[in-house]
Amino acid sequence: MVVAVLAGCSGQPEGLERPAREPSVRPNAESSPSCAVTARLIPSCGAWWGIAPEVFTGTGVERSLQSAETRIGGTADVLHVYHRGKEEFPTEEEVGLARDPVRPRLLLINWKPSLDRTWAQIADGAIDRRIDRLADYIRRTFPERFFLTLHHEPENDVDATPGSGMQATDYAAMYRHVVLRLRDEGVKNAVTVMTYMGAPNWAAKPWFEQLYPGDDVVDWVALDPYADHRVDDFDGLVNKTRPDFGQWPGFYRWMQWRFPGKPVMVAEWGVFERSGDRTAKRSFFESVRTQIQHYPQIKALIYFDSPHAPRGDTSFDSDPAAGRAFSELARDPYFHSTPVPRP
Repeated sequence: MVVAVLAGCSGQPEGLERPAREPSVRPNAESSPSCAVTARLIPSCGAWWGIAPEVFTGTGVERSLQSAETRIGGTADVLHVYHRGKEEFPTEEEVGLARDPVRPRLLLINWKPSLDRTWAQIADGAIDRRIDRLADYIRRTFPERFFLTLHHEPENDVDATPGSGMQATDYAAMYRHVVLRLRDEGVKNAVTVMTYMGAPNWAAKPWFEQLYPGDDVVDWVALDPYADHRVDDFDGLVNKTRPDFGQWPGFYRWMQWRFPGKPVMVAEWGVFERSGDRTAKRSFFESVRTQIQHYPQIKALIYFDSPHAPRGDTSFDSDPAAGRAFSELARDPYFHSTPVPRP
């Protein structure tokens, strides 16, 4: 089990030595010479600030983002969008938002390649024509670099039964196959992200380590943690532990140990509304602002803004005081020290 290996894992931050040596993408003209963006979209200063805006509201992405940014009083570096199956991406709206002449944005595209094929079938070529069509579309439509995560949070979809096609090793094979085929078909601008759920119970599974597809096809590693009544601050969010999994050190500490040279993305995070405690969201957002710099390997922080999230309301301004605290967090200089590169 992973937890046994990590029993002595240190919680001290480690550097990002390998990414620091990557060639840099040319930054905006107004950026500081000391703050650049690598070829894998790693900001050398601070971290990207992003949002999945007004999810599950039925509003289109452009209106959702504009509304969310108005509510924040600031703009996002990263726009998180979701696609599945045969959908082609990025859409015209998404391209327009990425290429905004005043405020360009990076796209984090979350794609589930198929809803009716197993991971093993995808790895064996069952949707290769779909992958090839998508590759052709991306080549013609969007040459800019973007983040791509494949079937995020796979842990709760694993079926460990032999022959299920949905074992952890099948996920790793699917991920590798899709990424390598996209690359073979000319998609060289996708910066790949492996996104874990970020929960201790899944990390304790005997197959957990088998999910990882390999360093050659994963550029960033990510987690999707949420704050319920058991999580009081940012430290507790990214390093969740549970008494029944006592040896688990927390996801950030595990990622430091497991992926010391890769940037970490918090690809989704949210704070649920708490009955009887209207100050919880405000306090939590204030903790992020004071604690984020303790986690230098986290290079992107992307909020999941939804009044109808599966486990509760994560809208950042469900309370006026929470909205003000979130706006102050979103405008913190730590998240604006490296400008998004222009197309």
